[in-house]
Amino acid sequence: MAKGDMPVLVGVGQSLSQWDGTSGPDGAPSPLSLMVDASKAALADTGAAGIAAAIDTLAVVRIFEDSIGRAPHPHGHNTNLPGTLARDIGAKPAKLIYETVGGQSAQALVNEMAARIHAGEAEVALISGSEANRASKGARRHNVEINWADGDDAAYEDRGMGPMMLTREEIKHGLIAPAYFYGLFENAIAAREGRTRSEHRRAMAELFQPFSAVAAKNPYSQFPVEHSVEFLSTPSRENYEYADPFLKWFIAQDAVNQGAAAILMSESKADELGIPREKRVYLHGGGEAGDDHISVRPKLDGSWAMEQATSRALTQAGVTADDIDHFDLYSCFPCAVFSSAAAMGVDWKTDPRPLTLTGGLPFFGGPGNNYSLHGIAEMAHTLRAAPGHLGLVLANGGWMTKEAAGVYSTEKPKAFRPVAPAAKAKTQVEVHQASGEGTLETFTVTHGKAGPETGIIFARLADGRRTIAKASPAALAVLREEASPVGRKVKINVEDEVGTFDFI
Repeated sequence: MAKGDMPVLVGVGQSLSQWDGTSGPDGAPSPLSLMVDASKAALADTGAAGIAAAIDTLAVVRIFEDSIGRAPHPHGHNTNLPGTLARDIGAKPAKLIYETVGGQSAQALVNEMAARIHAGEAEVALISGSEANRASKGARRHNVEINWADGDDAAYEDRGMGPMMLTREEIKHGLIAPAYFYGLFENAIAAREGRTRSEHRRAMAELFQPFSAVAAKNPYSQFPVEHSVEFLSTPSRENYEYADPFLKWFIAQDAVNQGAAAILMSESKADELGIPREKRVYLHGGGEAGDDHISVRPKLDGSWAMEQATSRALTQAGVTADDIDHFDLYSCFPCAVFSSAAAMGVDWKTDPRPLTLTGGLPFFGGPGNNYSLHGIAEMAHTLRAAPGHLGLVLANGGWMTKEAAGVYSTEKPKAFRPVAPAAKAKTQVEVHQASGEGTLETFTVTHGKAGPETGIIFARLADGRRTIAKASPAALAVLREEASPVGRKVKINVEDEVGTFDFI
């Protein structure tokens, strides 16, 4: 291993299974099998032999089942995914890593592995991840037994689940699901733009319709169907309300069986192993940032962390967003794309450049923490077909909480610089649960099978502090009206640390 060597991405692979239990147990995938298939595809994609034996570092993106405290493992627990993956592809890496929780993981691991290679700490690194939620749900629905239990004796670094992304106040008011948090962002953006409920649903549909068109042509899409703006913006049995303002197909779909993998190595090792020049893709710049709990963020109609991560990546690459030819922006909800595009000054309405290469999390599929590894795989293929073009991948974790960006090209950079430590938010709003009058900042409404259930708002008190409150039945009806309630006065009553509000 030589310190100062140029890191290069040389192989990518993806896997997909439509197995959902209806055909019995034969062919059922597991998270491990999907990773193995994707990793073998990445090895083959390098165009050279002997790659598996050369892997000295192997990192696995954390799967859903290991991302929740005390989560059940209904099909048995693979207690060492990095070790079993290495075993099944014939690799014997000295270092095994099981990454922490977050959709930023894939790009963050690329940034990290590139830095390790440049520092002489690694020579050949494999990154892989997957989800088999479709198989799990299908097996339980159809009473099909599948077995994912496995393990290996190899020692590995388990980076755990990371810090808690929920506050006590948020949990007590029912903010426990991603769609609820993202609904707060979405309705803040709608209010900023002066849109009614139906107008914003139309805007979300116009943003995401091209995503569905890309997904329809992608052979690795879990849901390869192109949808119209009318379908996406209209509540129906197939596109039901989930949490205001979202309908089903505005939300990342996690019922997928998908895997992806990427191989990075030093350029000298690529030369030694005979990796063809046309396979090589370089990381020109990277950036990372982390934000606070959503309830203490000053900005609710955008993302400070996205601004920081993308700006750092572009600056390190020595380019601007105008120079980027291809984007894959994390698209768990429309507000994530609205926010990342705005962070880079990209007008999603008029800019001809597509904002996804995969088709996005609602249509291509949302394989947990691992989605952006698919975006990186697609970016590699896209750039190989367009030598010299620049591409940017933005990976998002939490509720626009953890961001990692990378700028890629087949053109070799003059020098490589490791990604700087993640930027951290320094400005907070004080949260205070107190009775009194305030001004509604943003809101969401949770839905169940019977319809709307709970309205949740952020409001500013007269002294500038923020409070969280749940809607009374009368206030819930107002939250469901066509006009945005943002900016209206509310009266809040706090009992047992839980606020309830009515409109004044």
